[in-house]
Amino acid sequence: MATTLERIKDQFGWEPDESGFLFVPKDQVVEFARFLKETLGFSYLSFITCVDYKEHLDLVYLVRNPESAEELLFKVRVTPDDAVVPSLTETYQGAEWHEREVYDLFGVRFDGHPDLRRILLPDEYEGHPLRKDFPMDAPFPPYR
Repeated sequence: MATTLERIKDQFGWEPDESGFLFVPKDQVVEFARFLKETLGFSYLSFITCVDYKEHLDLVYLVRNPESAEELLFKVRVTPDDAVVPSLTETYQGAEWHEREVYDLFGVRFDGHPDLRRILLPDEYEGHPLRKDFPMDAPFPPYR
């Protein structure tokens, strides 16, 4: 029986990089997520988060296969000036809130998201506070 990474390589031709991370092109993330869920049984999306490396942003996804207890972590890399990725909400319903949080704190837009708006900060809040370019001395107006 082929391993998950072998099946991914057979289907898409991708392998983890030298650091051990599997990078998925953003234009193929929806197709990849469907393959994981429908073919490989990764039916549970644990989380989506983001890491800002200043010159690029890495979206980090963790999915789980409840039957085999296997986990798979993969990344999608975007640039700060073109931080738009297709939404996974049609494949994983639980992606809705995770994508809203990443949008709110990092400014990554999820194309096709049914309700992309802030989830933690008020609507009138300016900027995305977990971005490296966010000014550290930005005022924090009261919002309660």
